[in-house]
Amino acid sequence: MAIDNAYYGQEGHGPYELYDIGTLDLEDGGRIDNCKLAVATFGRLNAAKDNAILIPTWYSGTNKLLEQVYTGKGRALDPDKYFLVIVNQIGNGLSTSPHNSADPADFPKVRIGDDVRAQHKLLTEKFGITSLALVVGGSMGAQQTYEWAVRYPEMVKRAAPIAGTAKNTEHDFVFTETLNEAITTDPAWNGGHYKASSDVAAGLKRQAKLWTVMGWSTEFFKEGRHRALGFDDIHAFIDNFMTGYFAPMDANDLLCMAWKWQRGDVSRMTGGDLRAALGRIKARTFVMPISHDMFFPPSDCQAEWRLISNAEFRPIQSVDGHLALFGVDPAAVAQIDKNLTELLATPA
Repeated sequence: MAIDNAYYGQEGHGPYELYDIGTLDLEDGGRIDNCKLAVATFGRLNAAKDNAILIPTWYSGTNKLLEQVYTGKGRALDPDKYFLVIVNQIGNGLSTSPHNSADPADFPKVRIGDDVRAQHKLLTEKFGITSLALVVGGSMGAQQTYEWAVRYPEMVKRAAPIAGTAKNTEHDFVFTETLNEAITTDPAWNGGHYKASSDVAAGLKRQAKLWTVMGWSTEFFKEGRHRALGFDDIHAFIDNFMTGYFAPMDANDLLCMAWKWQRGDVSRMTGGDLRAALGRIKARTFVMPISHDMFFPPSDCQAEWRLISNAEFRPIQSVDGHLALFGVDPAAVAQIDKNLTELLATPA
């Protein structure tokens, strides 16, 4: 039986529309009938239908944060110039997800490629879009960006993967496993058979603590960035900011997203050959790691950048680490905005 969770709705994350794309057959077997994608759009699609920008979401994130941090008049992602399409990934709580399905504990395994094929169906069938001026996303959004550029090279004119890789590393796989175990070791999780999302409060708080350790950076705390954000000490930061962020979420939804995050790998399409996969990219590409990111360090992103033709390496400097994506470091947001402005101004 589906779980009623008020966190996932228009009040906190709207406005967005739900689009039913029909049956989605999944890479790992099984299918999702009446797969619904929660989509927020801004601006207008021009007559040529070539001004669309796709922005996929990251782990735990929804369209609202992306809208607030990265879009706006006069910005690179300007709704006066572009038709911005923010698609909530499958499993994030707004689109079809474990908690809003008939059997949350038995939700099928979804891969990054499934998300991208679903998004492709949405864009082509619902909007008639066959060319994307840009695909841009952070973290799991970067994984989807790479998948788009490799899977649909003729359609993607520009690509901007931020703080993410085309093939997840073994090290990051284990990192993510600890996030999962923070949840699954909570007795209240009960193999996913809980009655309310709030039942797994202890597991979600442990996850929040792990994100505090790995999502930010050592320098973030050394420089007192948590205090600059208004928290007296690290405990207040964990309890009020980090736990406050994760506490309303659904455990099975987070586990669904983490499973595909761990297995993000564009080389699936080329028999395991990453060079061949990235060699398929035709998009003008800016690879943008974050300097102090412990999930997707710049060295991992740089190794992939070298395999992409027509690409530039544009690291973002921020001691906020991976969670600079949240937008609490204005300097990091400004760097991303500048890079995206340059990328969009480049003929492709």
